[in-house]
Amino acid sequence: MAGQIGVAPRITEQPTVTVHVADQLLRAGVISHLGRGDVQVLENPDRSAVARPDLSGTVAVVVSDRLDDLTLAELKRLVRGGRRQVLLVAGQLREPELVSVLECGVQNIVWRHQASPQRLAQAVRTAARGDGDLPPDLLGQLLGAVGRGQRGPRRGAPLYLAPREVSVLRLVADGLETRQIAQELSYSERTVKNILHGIMSRMHLTNRAHAVAYALREGYL
Repeated sequence: MAGQIGVAPRITEQPTVTVHVADQLLRAGVISHLGRGDVQVLENPDRSAVARPDLSGTVAVVVSDRLDDLTLAELKRLVRGGRRQVLLVAGQLREPELVSVLECGVQNIVWRHQASPQRLAQAVRTAARGDGDLPPDLLGQLLGAVGRGQRGPRRGAPLYLAPREVSVLRLVADGLETRQIAQELSYSERTVKNILHGIMSRMHLTNRAHAVAYALREGYL
């Protein structure tokens, strides 16, 4: 199953990013990788937010070997700012940490050992479009968490998925973007996004990856 999970705004050919990492040597390496992937880096993340109040389409790249409370707080701050998509480059994530990251609203994760210039550029462009991108093994972890009852639908929530909801989730699981799903099903992009939002709201799921994992567990996919 492919790792891509969802879409929204259009972007320019060269996306812009802010890099958030405490280690300056590591930060320089990330910036070098991004430059080789034809991605524009805004040098000072905090000053950029002040100088450019509209950071729509800009991606905040957060690098962390292990998720700690400070990193989690930073992810929440960036996501709740509402102006930037967030890409987490992680060294490792245990299952509870993965759930915490997704609950923050982060939908894009790249393993640090896989973060080549090309992979980072691809992930940045996916995030800037408003899509989600998780490594397949993380989707497997999420499925395991749902299977054990963690973060599943609340008691009393309706369990039925309509045929068109299943059709949309199947294409999400196949890695199609919102635009591609709309073309495949002859829907508008707004309809696709409304269907996904309806599933997540009704089932009390945290995001599109969680919705796919739930549909797999319940035998719809």
